Amino acid sequence: MKESELERILVSEVKKIGGKAYKWVSPGNDGVPDRIVFFPGGTVCFVELKTDNGRLSAQQKIQHKVLADLGQEVIVIRGMNGLIDFLRQTGWSYRADCLAKRYQKEVMP
Repeated sequence: MKESELERILVSEVKKIGGKAYKWVSPGNDGVPDRIVFFPGGTVCFVELKTDNGRLSAQQKIQHKVLADLGQEVIVIRGMNGLIDFLRQTGWSYRADCLAKRYQKEVMP
């Protein structure tokens, strides 16, 4: 699955639970995470999306460390399994289960 498709699904799933997943573009700051995710209830995290085999660039690693050093949560989601795990870990198991069923062939070989 392409990173752009995974990103589209993340935005859609976060919206379904009443949250927002804003695209983050920061001129002059290459390597910032793809999305800032706001969940109902006040949880906020920065999300980097990668394909199953995608790698972080050196600049992304630097930017992620800067944010982490500021006490911010930066999560790297790898592929559909990673997105499903992310939803479970953030307390949205129902959405994770729905997503797993929809993409069962890709998730469960």
